[in-house]
Amino acid sequence: MILLRQASYATMAMLVALPVLAVAGVALVGIGDQALPPLLLYIAVCVIAYLTGSISWGYIFVNLTMGEDIRDFGSGRTGMSNILRTSGGKAAAVVFLLDAGKGVVCVILARAVIGLGEAEVVAALLALCGHNWPVFLRFRGGRGILPGLGALSVMAPWVALAGALLFLVITLSSRILSLGSIAGTLTVAVLSIALMLLTGHSQLYTLYACVGGAVIIWQHRDNIRRIANGTERRLGMPAARNR
Repeated sequence: MILLRQASYATMAMLVALPVLAVAGVALVGIGDQALPPLLLYIAVCVIAYLTGSISWGYIFVNLTMGEDIRDFGSGRTGMSNILRTSGGKAAAVVFLLDAGKGVVCVILARAVIGLGEAEVVAALLALCGHNWPVFLRFRGGRGILPGLGALSVMAPWVALAGALLFLVITLSSRILSLGSIAGTLTVAVLSIALMLLTGHSQLYTLYACVGGAVIIWQHRDNIRRIANGTERRLGMPAARNR
């Protein structure tokens, strides 16, 4: 109860939306195409995917534990890296799992309800957009790395693993988390294209890797400028209040 007393309206809206989305998702899986026409099923999956992506776990965690808006600190984003600088490693690990889980759940839902690769890709992209531009937070969210990785881990797990490994290598060697994220995202796109040309890897999943990757890179444009200027934040640097 103490935590809820300091919760913002946005946090309360997201906490109320969670069980509603869960019930709606389970209901869609249960009825399949028996009660609704395919078009309505498709629309329902898309709406659930965007709203699920819009659940900003980093914002919820900081708001409930500190009574603050995570976007007032550090990079001004709601993702795991800003949580790491603001609330520490344990909080960042929790947000990592929950944000990645959004992408996983949305792809699995699309696969279970519709069963088409294009539906998986659309749901994954909508979850990514929800994370980056959440309706609950007036469209100011994160950068999309974790829901993007979560979705890809279901569609193309080996490609996702390769991107995650390079992310770790670059991040740990440079101590610049954004550099690792950008390198991992580019690796996923390039590897997907190479596998599509050489082994027949899914064109739809390759499209997701490229379009989703472009969105993620765009969201890192301020980081790219700081990396070029040598002023990017490194691991271990706390997040200062912005305003």
